Amino acid sequence: QVQLVESGGGLVQAGGSLRVSCAASERPFSDFAMGWFRQAPGKEREFVSAINRIGSRRDYADSVKGRFTISRDNAKNTLYLQMDSLKPEDTAMYYCAARSPARSLYGNVYYRPNEYDYWGQGTQVTVSS
Repeated sequence: QVQLVESGGGLVQAGGSLRVSCAASERPFSDFAMGWFRQAPGKEREFVSAINRIGSRRDYADSVKGRFTISRDNAKNTLYLQMDSLKPEDTAMYYCAARSPARSLYGNVYYRPNEYDYWGQGTQVTVSS
Protein backbone atom coordinates (compact mmCIF):
# COMPACT_ATOMS: atom_id res chain seq x y z
CA GLN A 1 0.00 0.00 0.00
CA VAL A 2 3.04 2.25 -0.16
CA GLN A 3 5.68 2.79 -2.84
CA LEU A 4 9.24 3.55 -1.81
CA VAL A 5 11.85 5.20 -4.03
CA GLU A 6 15.48 5.50 -2.99
CA SER A 7 17.87 8.11 -4.33
CA GLY A 8 21.21 9.72 -3.59
CA GLY A 9 23.58 6.85 -4.18
CA GLY A 10 26.75 7.22 -6.16
CA LEU A 11 30.50 6.78 -6.28
CA VAL A 12 32.60 8.17 -3.46
CA GLN A 13 36.16 7.74 -2.25
CA ALA A 14 36.90 6.00 1.02
CA GLY A 15 36.48 8.42 3.88
CA GLY A 16 33.86 10.41 2.03
CA SER A 17 30.17 10.91 2.69
CA LEU A 18 26.84 10.34 1.00
CA ARG A 19 23.23 10.81 2.01
CA VAL A 20 20.66 8.46 0.59
CA SER A 21 16.95 9.21 0.71
CA CYS A 22 13.75 7.21 0.54
CA ALA A 23 10.55 8.89 -0.58
CA ALA A 24 7.24 7.25 0.32
CA SER A 25 4.14 7.55 -1.80
CA GLU A 26 1.49 8.18 0.80
CA ARG A 27 0.86 9.67 4.19
CA PRO A 28 0.71 9.52 7.13
CA PHE A 29 4.33 8.45 6.86
CA SER A 30 4.56 8.28 10.64
CA ASP A 31 2.40 5.15 10.56
CA PHE A 32 5.35 3.14 9.20
CA ALA A 33 8.34 1.88 11.08
CA MET A 34 11.25 2.16 8.63
CA GLY A 35 14.63 0.65 7.98
CA TRP A 36 17.65 0.60 5.70
CA PHE A 37 19.20 -2.60 4.42
CA ARG A 38 22.01 -3.26 1.97
CA GLN A 39 23.02 -6.07 -0.31
CA ALA A 40 26.35 -6.66 -2.01
CA PRO A 41 26.71 -9.00 -5.01
CA GLY A 42 26.54 -12.62 -3.91
CA LYS A 43 25.61 -11.69 -0.35
CA GLU A 44 22.39 -11.77 1.62
CA ARG A 45 20.54 -8.60 2.40
CA GLU A 46 21.78 -7.25 5.72
CA PHE A 47 20.44 -4.85 8.29
CA VAL A 48 21.96 -1.37 8.35
CA SER A 49 19.70 0.84 10.44
CA ALA A 50 16.13 1.21 11.69
CA ILE A 51 13.93 3.92 13.11
CA ASN A 52 10.60 3.86 14.87
CA ARG A 53 7.49 5.65 13.70
CA ILE A 54 8.25 9.08 15.13
CA GLY A 55 12.03 8.94 15.10
CA SER A 56 12.52 8.72 18.84
CA ARG A 57 14.41 5.42 18.66
CA ARG A 58 17.19 4.52 16.26
CA ASP A 59 19.43 1.50 15.98
CA TYR A 60 22.39 0.56 13.81
CA ALA A 61 24.37 -2.44 12.76
CA ASP A 62 27.68 -2.66 14.59
CA SER A 63 29.50 -2.26 11.29
CA VAL A 64 28.09 1.23 10.71
CA LYS A 65 27.52 2.55 14.22
CA GLY A 66 29.23 5.87 14.71
CA ARG A 67 29.47 6.49 10.97
CA PHE A 68 25.86 6.36 9.73
CA THR A 69 22.86 8.33 10.94
CA ILE A 70 19.24 7.46 10.19
CA SER A 71 16.54 10.11 10.32
CA ARG A 72 13.07 10.77 9.02
CA ASP A 73 11.00 13.78 8.09
CA ASN A 74 7.42 12.65 8.43
CA ALA A 75 6.09 15.92 7.02
CA LYS A 76 8.00 15.20 3.79
CA ASN A 77 7.33 11.45 3.73
CA THR A 78 11.07 10.90 3.53
CA LEU A 79 13.60 8.66 5.24
CA TYR A 80 17.33 9.47 5.19
CA LEU A 81 20.60 7.71 5.81
CA GLN A 82 23.62 9.93 6.25
CA MET A 83 26.78 7.92 5.62
CA ASP A 84 30.11 9.33 6.77
CA SER A 85 33.62 7.87 6.84
CA LEU A 86 32.65 5.44 4.12
CA LYS A 87 34.67 2.29 3.59
CA PRO A 88 34.98 0.06 0.54
CA GLU A 89 33.06 -2.65 2.40
CA ASP A 90 30.07 -0.31 2.51
CA THR A 91 29.69 -0.81 -1.24
CA ALA A 92 26.23 -2.28 -1.85
CA MET A 93 22.76 -1.63 -3.11
CA TYR A 94 20.94 0.22 -0.35
CA TYR A 95 17.26 -0.52 0.15
CA CYS A 96 14.58 1.33 2.06
CA ALA A 97 11.97 -0.80 3.84
CA ALA A 98 8.65 -0.08 5.51
CA ARG A 99 6.66 -2.14 7.97
CA SER A 100 2.88 -2.15 7.60
CA PRO A 101 1.07 0.34 9.83
CA ALA A 102 -0.96 -2.44 11.43
CA ARG A 103 2.26 -4.16 12.51
CA SER A 104 4.31 -1.07 13.39
CA LEU A 105 4.13 -0.74 17.13
CA TYR A 106 4.56 2.87 18.13
CA GLY A 107 7.89 2.61 19.91
CA ASN A 108 9.47 -0.37 18.17
CA VAL A 109 12.27 -0.73 15.67
CA TYR A 110 12.77 -3.82 13.52
CA TYR A 111 15.98 -5.56 12.49
CA ARG A 112 15.17 -8.39 10.11
CA PRO A 113 14.14 -8.29 6.46
CA ASN A 114 11.10 -10.47 7.14
CA GLU A 115 9.82 -7.90 9.63
CA TYR A 116 9.23 -5.47 6.75
CA ASP A 117 6.47 -5.50 4.18
CA TYR A 118 7.45 -2.95 1.52
CA TRP A 119 10.72 -2.35 -0.29
CA GLY A 120 12.17 0.19 -2.65
CA GLN A 121 14.14 -0.60 -5.78
CA GLY A 122 17.47 0.31 -4.20
CA THR A 123 20.16 2.89 -4.82
CA GLN A 124 23.75 1.90 -5.52
CA VAL A 125 26.54 3.10 -3.24
CA THR A 126 30.08 2.42 -4.40
CA VAL A 127 33.10 3.33 -2.28
CA SER A 128 36.50 3.33 -3.93
CA SER A 129 39.87 3.10 -2.22
